[in-house]
Amino acid sequence: MLRRVWKPLAVTSAIGAAGSTYYFTRARETFDLSIPIRGADGKRTMSKQSLLLQSLAESEARIREHASSQSTQTRPDGVTWNHTTAKLASNNPIEDAHSHQVIQRDPLDPAGAGDYLFYSVFDGHGGFETSQLLSRTLIRATALELSALSLHSQAQNAGVFSRFKSYFSKSSPVLDANPEVVSQAIQRAFVNFDAELLKAPVRVLAENWDEESRKTGVIPDLSKHPLALTSMLPAMSGSSTLLYHFFHYSKDVKTGSCALMTLFDTAHDNLYVALAGDCRAVAGIWEPSDDGKGKWRVDVLTEDQTGRNPNELKRIQSEHPKEEEGDVVRNGRILGGLEPSRAFGDARYKWPAEMQMMCVFSPFLSLALLILFVFQSLNQAFMVGNNMPMRRTPPTLKTPPYVTSLPVVTHRKLSFAEAGKEAPAPGSLRFVVMATDGLWDALTSEEVVRLVGGHFTGLKGFVPKADLPSIVPLSATGSSTVEGKDSRRDLTGKNWAFKDENLSAHLIRNAMGGDDNEVQQMLSIPPPLSRRFRDDITVTVVWWEHGKPESVNTETVKAKL
Repeated sequence: MLRRVWKPLAVTSAIGAAGSTYYFTRARETFDLSIPIRGADGKRTMSKQSLLLQSLAESEARIREHASSQSTQTRPDGVTWNHTTAKLASNNPIEDAHSHQVIQRDPLDPAGAGDYLFYSVFDGHGGFETSQLLSRTLIRATALELSALSLHSQAQNAGVFSRFKSYFSKSSPVLDANPEVVSQAIQRAFVNFDAELLKAPVRVLAENWDEESRKTGVIPDLSKHPLALTSMLPAMSGSSTLLYHFFHYSKDVKTGSCALMTLFDTAHDNLYVALAGDCRAVAGIWEPSDDGKGKWRVDVLTEDQTGRNPNELKRIQSEHPKEEEGDVVRNGRILGGLEPSRAFGDARYKWPAEMQMMCVFSPFLSLALLILFVFQSLNQAFMVGNNMPMRRTPPTLKTPPYVTSLPVVTHRKLSFAEAGKEAPAPGSLRFVVMATDGLWDALTSEEVVRLVGGHFTGLKGFVPKADLPSIVPLSATGSSTVEGKDSRRDLTGKNWAFKDENLSAHLIRNAMGGDDNEVQQMLSIPPPLSRRFRDDITVTVVWWEHGKPESVNTETVKAKL
């Protein structure tokens, strides 16, 4: 997403290689928006559009429309877990998705009772198919991999039926307590899931391309094949023929999705955060002090995975020949096109050789030509007949894959609770914010922790930006953010808003500017024009504390308007 530097009545942004300025003129019911257009001579000029200004009531309704909250109590120590989720669309339809699931530990586990809590957010790019499918399947696929870990550790052979049953079950065998083993299992789940998605269309083509047609070079028309779109759309958008019954596909060829997943293992007091893409997870940890005031410590749990992250740039360059060093990442993007360096789907940046060879193409073709031939063959076989041509292979593609679904897994040892305590133990009230990059385009990790911390302290109304650091101080021991973005909006001199009961809606409002008039104007810009100013945003906030069973509400409810 392009970033914006905000001023009271103007927005300055960089579009492409040239800078452009967008001006808002405030009015009672409309406001003027100046946008750049390119004339017949190729020169960029400014064109003024007058847009209807949403009412404050309409803006309030949009901020809270998709906000929900839920509380539950887990074993073994009766900890109350709370989470809120909210989303705000810029694309139409929104390309983000989210999911969560609580899986109970096997009651026969000799280590004692405990639960596994999964939370995830997904940031689709180029469409919503991938993120929606992942929201329905990735937690289950990961739980299946972890279940296999347990079965292996117990030297048991569950069989195919038992494994299939456990995939859909809400209970699970023992999860290994070794963080390294668990982290590797999560990585396998991500990679294996993505690999199956990418193989599906090649397998269908190979099975339906007879030997005579291959000899003559005639590519079959499989556009009406029952698996045509349910295999091709998956490879481009992250779906799978094995899982197509979970989702009804649209009529557009899409690309992929980033994925961020957290797993809380309450039996072993372990937190795992797995990221493939440029979403971000940040934890806020309360540290009491002798004077009774205390501070919040910022723990940034992920690094933005784009070509602008020096660590990702170094990794990607090391995986390709020296002569490709200047091409693998250009302008912070993979091959100059895709921003996230890790994602599901995005077959045009992957197509591993072993998958392509399944098609029995000529061994005399170079890998680059082989990939191009496979890509064009799949396009001709499945998509042309459906009037849905695929995007071209990147011209600098030589030694794929350039994008991986292998997540970086972060582990934290946390004390979720202390048995026998009536009140929360020091530092036990904590939270984790998971969000797609639309939130982090507008807010820093530190701002998010302050906004959530201020919400916990009961702040109401509007708080000047300059005052919040003294009201919600942060510990100097917090970890810093490794940015994968080129710039962010400057909201200095404006107000933070504390108007929402729902924590996720609270963060989204402040990402839109906080003040009512800024929020109204931002939400009045219709798609697709809105994408020049903001991205889709999905936010999940999870926090935990000692529970009181009588106060726990286990129903999901809409935030109050």
